[in-house]
Amino acid sequence: MCRQEGTTIFLTTHYMDEAEKAGRIAIIDKGKIIALDTPRKLKNMVGQDVISVKTEDDIKAIEEIKVRYQIEARVDDGGLIFSVKNGDEFLPKFVQGIKTNILSVNLRRPSLDDVFLKLTGRELRDEESKDYKSIAHHRSMRRH
Repeated sequence: MCRQEGTTIFLTTHYMDEAEKAGRIAIIDKGKIIALDTPRKLKNMVGQDVISVKTEDDIKAIEEIKVRYQIEARVDDGGLIFSVKNGDEFLPKFVQGIKTNILSVNLRRPSLDDVFLKLTGRELRDEESKDYKSIAHHRSMRRH
């Protein structure tokens, strides 16, 4: 529609998979645009691959990853997540070298969710949860 009709369409969404299809994306934090570019360029600014790992002892694994590889891992959805350059080259060495028992491992390119986290320091899910709580509170106040 943009190319055929010369029309610009604005879409606001918390769903980054929807935003992925846009020609340009503006990321807004606390009412201010903090990034504006194509999805590809925004993801390239993260600059690293994302590795998700599930282990038998996440606390021990976080410390081991920090000491052994000087990488800060964080807990995410029942496992650990961290970023590295050239993840496809790093991963075999990591799996062979880590002493904590690994249950599963996944490697992926950065997503728009990763961009949001890097730019704002928090996950979009945190924002959605706050928005939902605010709406629920507002609705309950109207009933009383």
